[in-house]
This record gives sequence, C-alpha cells and structure tokens, in this order.
Amino acid sequence: MTIFLLILGGIVGGIIGGMGMGGGTLLIPILTIFLNIPQKNAQAINLIAFIPMAVIVTIINIKRKEIDYKSVLTVAIPALVTSIVSSLFVGKIDGKVLSIGFAIFLIVLGVVMMIATLRKCIYAYMNKCKEEYIFND
Repeated sequence: MTIFLLILGGIVGGIIGGMGMGGGTLLIPILTIFLNIPQKNAQAINLIAFIPMAVIVTIINIKRKEIDYKSVLTVAIPALVTSIVSSLFVGKIDGKVLSIGFAIFLIVLGVVMMIATLRKCIYAYMNKCKEEYIFND
C-alpha cells in the first residue's frame, strides 16, 4: 500500500509540477503528512523529482524559443550559489524546524497569491464598471 501511495504522490506531484504550480507544494506535504517520511527525505525526493520535470520544461521552452539566454545567466548563477549554500545549512537544521519553515513558506505564498489574484479581480471589475458608464456622444 505504501508503494502505491508513493507512486500516486509522484503522479500528483508531477501533474501539478507540469502545470507550473510546483509539484513540491503538494508532494512534500503528501510525503510528510500522509506517508510519515521525514522532512529532509521528502525535500530530497522532491528535488530529485524536479530534475526530469525541469529537463522536459526546458526542452519544450527551447522548441518554442521562449528562453532569454541572457537572463538565464543572471538568474542561474545566483540560484546555483544559494542552492549550494542552503544545502549545506539544511544538513545542520532539525527536521521539525524545516517542517515549520516550509509550512510558513506555503502560508505566505498562499496569502501573496490570494492578494495578487484579488487585486487583479478588483482592477478588472473597476475597468469593466468604467466602460459601462462611459457615455458615447
């Protein structure tokens, strides 16, 4: 049963990741909450699962010519450095602290996305209202 749940978690995480949401947003809670996998292991599994998704998305974006290669260097180099540094720190952090940090991150991310969506909705509604009350002479 555990293997089935692991496969199901991988499929769900892959689908969500393929949609652009980030499979780890769902995969890590599935692994830690439902399958009792330690936080550090769940994050390692998520990072390993991310590799094939990233390769596929990169190939698709190269074919669509949607990659700005100049921007890649300005983003990739700092991301690589901070990834290495943070991976060294994660090894020294307790799994419970890591779980709490990840939960806080997800809550903040959810609030930020909710505010951004509400702002877009309000802006679209206000523009629609303005158009309805413009009198054509």
